[in-house]
Amino acid sequence: MYTKKVFKAKDMAKWTRFETLFFFIFIVIVVSIYYFLNIQWFKIPWTPLALIGTAVAFVIGFQNNSAYGRIWEARKIWGGIVNTSRTFGMFVQDMIGNEHAKNNYPEEEIRENIKTLTYRHIAWMTALRHSMRTRKSWETVIDEKSNQEWVKVVAPPEWSSTLEKDLEPYLSEEDLTYTLSKNNKQTALLYLQSHHLKELKNQGKIWEFSFLQLENVLEELFTLQGKSERIKNFPYPRHFASLNHYFMWLFVLLLPIALVPQFSEIGEQISKSLPFIGDLFIWLSVPFYVIVAWIFHTMERIGRTGDNPFEGSANDVPISTIARGIEIDLRQNLGETNEEIPKQFPQIYDTQM
Repeated sequence: MYTKKVFKAKDMAKWTRFETLFFFIFIVIVVSIYYFLNIQWFKIPWTPLALIGTAVAFVIGFQNNSAYGRIWEARKIWGGIVNTSRTFGMFVQDMIGNEHAKNNYPEEEIRENIKTLTYRHIAWMTALRHSMRTRKSWETVIDEKSNQEWVKVVAPPEWSSTLEKDLEPYLSEEDLTYTLSKNNKQTALLYLQSHHLKELKNQGKIWEFSFLQLENVLEELFTLQGKSERIKNFPYPRHFASLNHYFMWLFVLLLPIALVPQFSEIGEQISKSLPFIGDLFIWLSVPFYVIVAWIFHTMERIGRTGDNPFEGSANDVPISTIARGIEIDLRQNLGETNEEIPKQFPQIYDTQM
């Protein structure tokens, strides 16, 4: 996720350079036709075009609000995962022991059970973030050339590793085989957690009330997982996205037919006192058109890039960083040293697109 105060102007210009070039060439062609072929009569009044522009602005605003809502909901879900994970780590450490055990189990065995449950939770977060990074058929924004340039800079770590490789440090061979055999790996891991807690409860290593508390935490994790999967597996409705796209292009392509004649008429008025400037005034419509078209197109594109908050773009929710941060907290509280704990994923300060 890009976290600087603002995107650099040169990065924004580079990100939209293909569309900007198209707008420039398009308006130059239109102005040339008007100027050299003298067809100033071919125009449309501003009123219908203004109505179209107003409608397009409302639709773009609706899409951008919806996209931001999806991003913000995803961030709240993963914020919930942070809090619930810390709660789970605390409960596991404090609720597993010999206080209610049928036999006096060795302290090493108690610590091993705590570590197994904690590591399996880290594996659950790992499986969930890998699942969120899996490409869906509607996640096509990342295929655009200028977006691929950003991906080279801020590509999520899940794309450079495999789920099996990332799960190996946290699971036993038996648990790893079981997990990889299931379609929904993260759900399988929560089932393993519940089975393990039940076994500890039967052995008396967990008091029955504590067992219920831990099961409630697993229920909350299931809820948060389901919410995250809901956003991932349900795209922004295609009819809204399609109409927004078509309306924007309709406005952008019709705009010169009203804008260029307006500049031409102003030029005719100026020609009465300044013939040379009045004759060339029509060409001022080129930068004005490029600016207006760029703004409408860029706002529409921003909405499209925010529709899928786990796709892997520069504006995604940083689930990899969040999951690694939770892992560091949990493992530090297990008493592991900094040398044993993996480092946080590096923050990129210079995009160098």
